[in-house]
Amino acid sequence: MAKNVVDESNEDVVAKAKKDSEQRRGPFGRMALFIRQVIGELKKVVTPTRRELVSFTVVVLVFVVIMMGIVSGLDFGFSALVNFLFGNPELAI
Repeated sequence: MAKNVVDESNEDVVAKAKKDSEQRRGPFGRMALFIRQVIGELKKVVTPTRRELVSFTVVVLVFVVIMMGIVSGLDFGFSALVNFLFGNPELAI
């Protein structure tokens, strides 16, 4: 299982953001603040373990296959219905 990272409380983040926004910054100061915030957010990222990654991938692939089946079935059904109603009825299966 991936390790858990304790996040800062919302009050601390809000207070820090308000303090940072109150200070007037030049363009380079704003870029530096942005980069510091990006690095701070990247430190919170938890990478999945190999087992989690494989299971997530399998779940996504199974979901995509199921959805492809549903869409293909609906497409085939609506195509047969349209051919029956407006086209040559012998083409409808």
